[in-house]
Amino acid sequence: MYKLVALGFYSMLFFLGYASQAQYKNYDLTVDGDTINAIDQHDLKQGAWVESVGELRGNPGYDEEGKYKNGQKEGYWRRYSSQGDLLAVEHYKLGGKDGLQQYYTFLGKLEREENWRAYNPDAPYDTIAIYGSGSNEIVDMKVVKAEPYSVKDGEWKYYDIETGSLARTVMWDRNRLLTPQEDRSGVNKYEKSKTIKKTPEMIKWERKNSGKKGGFRDGATGM
Repeated sequence: MYKLVALGFYSMLFFLGYASQAQYKNYDLTVDGDTINAIDQHDLKQGAWVESVGELRGNPGYDEEGKYKNGQKEGYWRRYSSQGDLLAVEHYKLGGKDGLQQYYTFLGKLEREENWRAYNPDAPYDTIAIYGSGSNEIVDMKVVKAEPYSVKDGEWKYYDIETGSLARTVMWDRNRLLTPQEDRSGVNKYEKSKTIKKTPEMIKWERKNSGKKGGFRDGATGM
């Protein structure tokens, strides 16, 4: 009885494994029998993938692993050197980078951190204007399917690879690099004139030189 139950159990596992693989046009198997690098009947990459990128224009090649969903990268992807050293940890949504991305040197030291924003998956359509011939007049609006994209958005940090300390920070707002005086809304924090508190020496100098043309201070006090 036990042998019959066990046989039925393993037969069911074999059937489920065969059925899951039958939906793919092509796939590979790991040494443990797991399915990777699968391409479905619609020629879309699905599930776990391991990809190799060769050397290009003097840049060393690398391997990366992660998951595809309907032909687009989804979730965490990790990149490794040919020696197996971790080079990057990236996160994707609908094929575009989304959230925190981390990049390492070949010696394993954190080099930089990036923040990206993938396009809104809750709004998969864009509305575009249709202009009249030879004019700037909008004659119609057309709804089209939005293509996946991502933009630089948030704090980017660069590290000193020798000491590991933070070397530089920049801020992006939807692909626009903000200046140090701007916040994420693009408003210059220092646009308003600042009121400078005057010292007694400054007040004394202003009184003494009031009404004089070309008056200047030489830095000395007690004027």
